[in-house]
Amino acid sequence: MNIIIKPVVTEKMEKLSEKLNRFGFIVDINANRLQVKQAVEELYGVTVKEVNTMRYGGKRKSRYTKAGMIAGRTNNFKKAIVTLKKGEQIDFFSNI
Repeated sequence: MNIIIKPVVTEKMEKLSEKLNRFGFIVDINANRLQVKQAVEELYGVTVKEVNTMRYGGKRKSRYTKAGMIAGRTNNFKKAIVTLKKGEQIDFFSNI
């Protein structure tokens, strides 16, 4: 099972990573904190101190088109904020 789907790279997460050494990931909705911790440590070779998770419900979206109004919703997802041990970093842009 693939636990980590993608990293969250936003201005807000960049500030958190600089100040508090925290990094964000979109993770599998069924993954627990221990699985997220293990996946991050294996993938990036760092020591994880703490994991906070939060679940987001999908939002209703609608738009007007020539054919009329189209309604739908965005996907549910789970976000994990991972705090690393002092002195360790994750560089998402190193392999570009």
